Parts: sequence; structure tokens; C-alpha cells
Amino acid sequence: MENKDIHILAIESSCDETAAAVVRNGRKVISNVISSQIDIHTLYGGVVPEIASRKHIERINQVITQALTEADMKLADMDAIAVTYGPGLVGALLVGVAEAKAISFATGIPLIGVHHIEGHICANYIENKDLEPPFISLVVSGGHTHLVNVMDYGVYEILGRTRDDAAGEAFDKVARAIGLGYPGGPKIDKVAKEGNPEAIDFPRAKVRDGEYDFSFSGLKSAVLNYLNSEKMAGREINVPDVAASFQKAVTDVLTEHSINALKAGSYKKFALAGGVASNSALRASMKEACEREGIKLYCPSPVFCTDNAAMIGVAGYYEYIKGNFADLSLNAIPNLKLGQR
Repeated sequence: MENKDIHILAIESSCDETAAAVVRNGRKVISNVISSQIDIHTLYGGVVPEIASRKHIERINQVITQALTEADMKLADMDAIAVTYGPGLVGALLVGVAEAKAISFATGIPLIGVHHIEGHICANYIENKDLEPPFISLVVSGGHTHLVNVMDYGVYEILGRTRDDAAGEAFDKVARAIGLGYPGGPKIDKVAKEGNPEAIDFPRAKVRDGEYDFSFSGLKSAVLNYLNSEKMAGREINVPDVAASFQKAVTDVLTEHSINALKAGSYKKFALAGGVASNSALRASMKEACEREGIKLYCPSPVFCTDNAAMIGVAGYYEYIKGNFADLSLNAIPNLKLGQR
């Protein structure tokens, strides 16, 4: 097996990106195709699950065909099919899972179920060939904020998680409140560059019974209260200052908790992951903090931060090596916990 290249066809459809990829030996991306629905959902100010599911059905066959074509390979060349089966939007997940099961049933190619958050963590392996467990990873996206001890490939301990809103969710809600629209993360990141991050002192929440847990609902409420009070006083709102001050409140908390966990466990490797990992302020904050503490920072390129199938193929490879295959009873699990199988 050492001499044979392992090729994984990967499928991702947990939210509003229909994606397929071919990955070789867990580290080399041969093709990575992403069909985004962002233009459609922007009209509604957020992802509409029913529309997302329908669009996945329309696009999934073409995306898989394109991934195989770009890789210049056939289904027969694949050693396994890896698919995201949770967490995510149940209707969206079902499209990918049903597709993967149908291909597996028709061809006899082994099936592997992949956890979406595990995929985000594994995105770091694509461009960082030297990165191996153990390390700490911060997964920040629209639906998740997790601080994870990556003990080995596929072996995780959750150190902290959000108690309410995920960081990306808070970005979307605040962006909507200050009139920037959807998607909130990139829009706040862009506008914040023109603002003063020290202009408004928004709260940095601490969770009493979980030192590595996060809470962003209070921060979101503080921003809304500030906007209301300014309007009632008849003062003009400085949108770049609000965006920059809010963004700094989020990045300060994410950075502080991450560094505290790294120091407590004497770790020297830290990996960012998830859609919010492409935020320039978060990257800069983490870079400065890690350099100060002598910790090596890993960040995927933005294309591997947002939802994609390449990361699912990487995670799928390490499940393949362990012999963790699924049968045709594999189902979508919208609230799947990390480490659960």
C-alpha cells in the first residue's frame, strides 16, 4: 500500500457551496471545484436552506464531472469516496450523502463519512507538508467556533466552543445591522480597514465555567444598543469605526483564548481553520501573538478556508488509512459532534 497512490473523490454540500475534489495521498489536491450560491442567498440576506438544497441537486453531478475532468481521471481510478455527513443544513447534507452513496453502490468504491469541522482542520495539511499532530486548532466559521486539541489524525479533544452565536454568525448579524449586507465577514473586514478599532469599547465576554469557551451574543447586543443610542441621540454613525471596533473585540477574544490554551498545553504549533480564518485582522492578531510566544502559526489559503471539497478529501484519506469506512446506512447528521462516528 505504501507504493500505491491513494486517490479520494471528495464531495462537500453542507451549506451553500456545492464542491467536489480529487485528492492524492491526503496532501496533494489534483482538482478542487466549488460552485458557490452566494449571489442567490445575498438577495435574502443569508442562506435559505430550501434554496440551497435545490441548487445542490441541480449542480452536484456537473461539479463531480468537472472535478474528475480537471484531474484527468475516471471514477474507476478512485480508491474511495469521501463525503461530508455533518454538521450542516440537513437538506444540503442529504444531497451530498445521497450522491456519494449512489456512486459507491453503483461502482463498489468504498464510502467514507467525513465530519465537516474535521475537514476544516485538515485543510491546513494541504499547503503545510510539515504540519503533523499534535497541535491546537481554532475553527471559526459561520456556524462554528471551536478550539480543538488535535491529538492525532482523526483524534480530537474540544477545549472550548461558543455558547451561543458562532463568530461568523456574529459578523453576519452586525454587518446587517450597519447596512453592509451579506456575507458579513468579508464586508466588515474590508470596511474595518478604514476605521479605528479603538473608537468604541465593545465588551470581551468571558464564560465563568469554561475558560476556553466563547460567547458572542452579548457583543452583538452591545453593537445593536450602541447603534440605537447613537440614532436616538441624532448622531451620525461612523460605520468603519463600528466595524473595526466590533472586529477587534472578536479577534481579541479568539486570540486570547487560543494563546492561553497553547501555553497551558506547552504547544508550539497552532492552526487556524474555517471561513473566518481568512479574516485579515484575525490573521494579523494571531500572527503577532504567536510570534511573541514562539509558536508556529499555520493558515490555509482563503480558498481552503471557506467550504471546499479538497479539505474533505484530506480528512477522508486519513480515515481511509485507518480503515474507517461507512456502509449504505450513512445518513446526514446536522448536529454531528466532533469525534462522533
